[in-house]
Amino acid sequence: MLERFAVSPKDEVRVPERSLRRTVTAVFEKMGVEPEDAAVGADVLVTADLRGVETHGVSNMLRAYVAQYGAGGLNPRPDWKITRETPGTAAIDADRGLAVILGPKAMRLAVDKARKVGVGVVTMLNAGHSGPIGHHAMVAARSGMIGVCMTAGGRTVVPTFGAEPQLGTNPIAIAAPARNEAPFLFDAATSIIAGNKLRLASRVGATLLPGWITDADGNPNVTPTPVPPPEEFNLLLMGSTRENGSHKGYGFSMMAEIMATLLSGNLPAMLGGAAYGGSHFFAAYNIEAFTDLSAFKDSMDGVLGALKATKPAPGHERVMYPGLPEFEEEQERRAKGIPLHTEVIEWFDGITSELSIPDLERV
Repeated sequence: MLERFAVSPKDEVRVPERSLRRTVTAVFEKMGVEPEDAAVGADVLVTADLRGVETHGVSNMLRAYVAQYGAGGLNPRPDWKITRETPGTAAIDADRGLAVILGPKAMRLAVDKARKVGVGVVTMLNAGHSGPIGHHAMVAARSGMIGVCMTAGGRTVVPTFGAEPQLGTNPIAIAAPARNEAPFLFDAATSIIAGNKLRLASRVGATLLPGWITDADGNPNVTPTPVPPPEEFNLLLMGSTRENGSHKGYGFSMMAEIMATLLSGNLPAMLGGAAYGGSHFFAAYNIEAFTDLSAFKDSMDGVLGALKATKPAPGHERVMYPGLPEFEEEQERRAKGIPLHTEVIEWFDGITSELSIPDLERV
């Protein structure tokens, strides 16, 4: 997480992990979610906050899900079904279920298939938001496999040279196990910043950097600016401009759109697909079907260790790899509590009172 999005000490309240899990689980249950599924949803969101991924943790997402359950957009007890299946693949209709909860189930199905045939691929449509897709990819990594997850939906990002949004932020994640090093976990939007970072920026009063957004006509913003009203801007792709490689972000975004949306049998938002949530892709690669798992983990340790040992450039303390900062943050937050903004605490105080559930504890 960039420092500009961090909660300042004066606005920070730390809460214990166990209390946050208990409260989030209770909120899901009050929405009508079955207890077992409520615990899964809480695990996904709280783990995101433990790892410092506030964009997809309780601060931004829980209130959005509460609103969607309340409005009937999300089904708290979906009758999800496998509509097509082969030994290595499955297509799921989620019945408007929240993919935060159904995502780990879909990846476990992919893992089961990969154990049998080497690779398991599961698609999902008619689903709500997936939350931090790296969490789902890690389901495979913890099973000794490589996990890949993609999701697509919405229209907030302009294509290269475009003046109107046609794409979502369309994140891609890949996770791979190691032996002694923290697992490799790459999880990133294909837009230059995740859309949820705009909520963080508004909450903490951070400005947006040049090249992150466009004006209403599609011109890249060239000066630092506060978050404008939604109708006045769109997001740019990873790379920002063609000269800086936005065509690469464009290609990655389309890859997610093809694999998550079209392969699931859904329509993308640009063709009238669902305006909320999205379509999702889960894949597990059984390492033992390709090479020796023990040797793979040793090699991953070697690669990750070599990256950490890279001489840092002037002004930088060290070189890291995807997944390491989040792993280290998780250790600290388990010990010292999860920092939440006072505005988030106020929301929790309001929702716990409204739903008659225990208040959040403070560290």
